Amino acid sequence: MKPSPFVHHAPRSVAEAVAVLAEVGHDGKVLAGGQSLIPILNMRLAAPGHLVDINRVAGLDTVEVTDDAVRIGALVRHSQLERHDGAFAANPLLRQALRNVAHPAIRNRGTTTGSIAHADPSGEMPAVLALTQGYVEAASAAGTREIAAADFFLGPLESCLTEGEMATGVRFGRFPAGTGTAFAESARRHGDYALAGVAAAVTVTDGVVTTVRAAFVSVTPTPDVLDLTEAFAGREVADVDWAKAAEMARDHVDPDGDIHATADYRRMLAGVLTTRVLTEAAATALEGQTR
Repeated sequence: MKPSPFVHHAPRSVAEAVAVLAEVGHDGKVLAGGQSLIPILNMRLAAPGHLVDINRVAGLDTVEVTDDAVRIGALVRHSQLERHDGAFAANPLLRQALRNVAHPAIRNRGTTTGSIAHADPSGEMPAVLALTQGYVEAASAAGTREIAAADFFLGPLESCLTEGEMATGVRFGRFPAGTGTAFAESARRHGDYALAGVAAAVTVTDGVVTTVRAAFVSVTPTPDVLDLTEAFAGREVADVDWAKAAEMARDHVDPDGDIHATADYRRMLAGVLTTRVLTEAAATALEGQTR
């Protein structure tokens, strides 16, 4: 199948890109990696009259590690971020999740910012952005703004980006010292869309659990965060039965059934995976304190 006819724009700067978007309005789409957009165009599920190809825009392909965040530009490929040692040291969850994103060929081309802007609740990186309390950086002809992950996702495949606005990068927050993270998902084949997935972060201070949080893939309408701190904080890590979190996860998620799995099966997976990642994250946090 082939897409409907469109006009291809190749801006050389963010200012030029947003100027084009302002001119064409709702009839324009931004093209970065295209791993989600191109199949949609080919199946004619969308038929924009203009594609604004930002691959020639300088300065959007950098990874920056700061004291409180890992910032990536809109052209940073999944594989680039996955292999970035500085990003891994600052936030291991990024690599843990990126290893599950599609297949290597797609990670070599697809962009992490584009995946988040696509706002697919089946995507791994939107859940990671939510769990890290990150931000999306956006630009339009009217100026720039930063959008908290909690405000960015409005529904399945729906974000708060307005007409004429594009995501120029994202910032993943860094966790406090003593935090262990883990990510796991279940898919029919590795690299396929997950039937269910869970990202978790557990913070431990002097062997005692202080915060516990989880975010989900494919089982909630938007990537939100389940705060389990009240249920587990104040206990020695060795005394915690993480299996008790499974029921809380099952109550939290709201999966849909499809040809691949029923809603009940996805809900069961969410519980099992929550227990698994919390156990791993807590062990990692405790190990880091004993080194």
